[in-house]
Amino acid sequence: MSSGAGLAEKELVFGDVEREMGVTRQVLGALPAEKFGWKPHAKSMSLMQLGLHVATLPGWLESALAGDELDFAHAPRPPAKVDTTAELVGIFDKHVAGMREAMAKFDMGNWNKMWTMRNGEQVFTAQRRPKVARVWCLNHLVHHRGQLCLYLRLLNVRVPTVYFNTADDQEWVFE
Repeated sequence: MSSGAGLAEKELVFGDVEREMGVTRQVLGALPAEKFGWKPHAKSMSLMQLGLHVATLPGWLESALAGDELDFAHAPRPPAKVDTTAELVGIFDKHVAGMREAMAKFDMGNWNKMWTMRNGEQVFTAQRRPKVARVWCLNHLVHHRGQLCLYLRLLNVRVPTVYFNTADDQEWVFE
């Protein structure tokens, strides 16, 4: 495969990642730190817990691209808590930087190979990388970002535009 074909293939596979990261950063930046302990339901994550989960999800894509497995026995642990919105966004930015580096270095010849999630000898799953990247990394992030938008609405906080417009921002934006 020529480098031009590899770039075109990467654009096809990862073309929406940057947009999703930009929108996600806006949503995380809207989370009010004074409400970090709030939960919409006893079974729900708190605003901070859900925000931290979303902030670290780009690291999952980094892991899926940087190697053929993730071993929780040796993986770094995310922080248990943050105190400020800026700290939360900083964690997100760090994970996005690592994800971008992994995407830039990724050899598309490895795209259809298997990827394994384990904890030492215990294998949780082995799936092809496209499924891991799309479902567990990107779709997972978009799902939880949607939950954060609902949390913002329930807290009566302005919801950033994610796709086209919101009740708080009537102007249609196409990007």
